[in-house]
Amino acid sequence: MRILHIDSGREWRGGQRQVYLLARGQRAAGDEPIVIGQPEGPLVRRLRGVGAAASAVRMRGEWDLAAARRIRAQIRGWRPHIVHAHDARSHALAMAALIGVRGVPLVVTRRVINAPRGRLKYGSRVARFIAISAAVREALVTAGVDPRRVDVVHSGVPAPRVAAARDWRVELGWPADAVVCGIVGAMTAEKGIGILHDVAARLPDDVREHARLVLLGGHARGRESIEGLEAFRAGFVDEIHAAMAGLDILWHPSSAEGLGTSVIDAMALRVPPVAFAVGGLPELVDNEHSGLLVPAGNVAAFAAAVARLVRDAPAREQLAAAGPARAAEFSVERMIEGSRAAYARVL
Repeated sequence: MRILHIDSGREWRGGQRQVYLLARGQRAAGDEPIVIGQPEGPLVRRLRGVGAAASAVRMRGEWDLAAARRIRAQIRGWRPHIVHAHDARSHALAMAALIGVRGVPLVVTRRVINAPRGRLKYGSRVARFIAISAAVREALVTAGVDPRRVDVVHSGVPAPRVAAARDWRVELGWPADAVVCGIVGAMTAEKGIGILHDVAARLPDDVREHARLVLLGGHARGRESIEGLEAFRAGFVDEIHAAMAGLDILWHPSSAEGLGTSVIDAMALRVPPVAFAVGGLPELVDNEHSGLLVPAGNVAAFAAAVARLVRDAPAREQLAAAGPARAAEFSVERMIEGSRAAYARVL
């Protein structure tokens, strides 16, 4: 099966990682995937680095006609069985590229839980939608998409292998008994960075003194104090699994999450997550078994859950022990199988 993937992301985030894993897995399974990505983006560079097929097309906006023409030329020249778009911009560009092209169905992956806008993009030209969680599927159906056209295929991540975890206590000169918490991902408002001061301010004094916080993502800024909580902004970290394995607790204060692959990684690495019960996170975290979920937007409850785990090492260990088995349910193999099943329904 020949699959033409399109992703317009310029950075390396969860969506680009999923396209990378899916294309590599399909190739290993005997299919022929090719990925169209941004010329300056890390997705194309990483795929080419492992010998996978990738093509660079500059995509400036949803209705970039020059980009659509280049994509159409590749579709007509390569004749894929499926075109699979992975974000909003590539969704629109794929639709434009497929005008006048017969017999090539379009599959679109939806990764966000906000309601889609624009009837044109969500009409009959899309043969099938893949939602990365039941919560994303519900958002599509609520917006008017026929539920029979939507498959749920959870994002998948490989089991992380870490030779040696980063020792943040030694590296940063923190006390040997400090409880190291961490936040992983884009340091943006929707990921909860804007409420960090509120969370830290609500921590009891003994917890604030005993805990430390590492921010893995965004731009490196070094040490800082967040309402008296000692923190370190490490910026983008390439060896992210080794960095995460050195944490004791994952904070995931996201206010809107399609699924949350960093939470899967954390559980696989025996790092219990604390998260708001939003989007697809309740599908990931078995509350009180592999992590802690608190009501959406309840900052006081989030701080209380953090304080509980900082103070209670046996509780942390109990949650950590259940993490790998839970994470294994969200494997790359299952994602590949689910995507193939969606393609088969179309073909």
